[in-house]
Amino acid sequence: MEIDPADLDGAQCYQLLVGIVVPRPIAWVTTLDAEGRVNAAPFSCFTFISKNPPLIAIVVGHREDGLKDTASNIHAGSDFVLNAVTEDAAEPMHETSAEYPSGVSEVEALGLALLPSQIVKAPRIDISPIHLECRLHQILEFGVERDELIVGEVVHFHIDDKLYADGRVAIDAFHPLARLGGPNYAKLGERVTMGFSSGYGGQPNKRQA
Repeated sequence: MEIDPADLDGAQCYQLLVGIVVPRPIAWVTTLDAEGRVNAAPFSCFTFISKNPPLIAIVVGHREDGLKDTASNIHAGSDFVLNAVTEDAAEPMHETSAEYPSGVSEVEALGLALLPSQIVKAPRIDISPIHLECRLHQILEFGVERDELIVGEVVHFHIDDKLYADGRVAIDAFHPLARLGGPNYAKLGERVTMGFSSGYGGQPNKRQA
């Protein structure tokens, strides 16, 4: 199949891209609105873009009537928390992806337990074993539909003791859920472990992908 993106609208391009760029980690983001209500929503266009300072980024699209609640809250000054999504959190995370009316807290509607954050005001979701407390660093717009790349600086890490070893996340104990295309998700599955590559000309390459 040969496809010219110029022949597709945004929704059609989206359907292709989310089926190609897989698997994707999920950022389960909590923010506060002006009334102090907690909003929770998952985003799978998510990555980190800097290690010093630690910066993460999510992409948030628009509703037909304007900004999504997460973006609206961040624009209005809310800090935010990225809650890691594990297999155990699959169902409640997926439920928060529904289009709740503005002013309705997904957390309250679903009865999700919360934890206070160390530095930021937005709370953490208790079922998540890893939380990244973030403050807004920058917002950039891309494309005709003005999708927003929201960049946050991580100001505090929370990592469950069972998942932390020697400065790293213990992957054997961490069971992240990944996003695929459509209504599909994936578990981590079998891992492939490799040593350092030999590098160009047979010289050891000590940098990891």
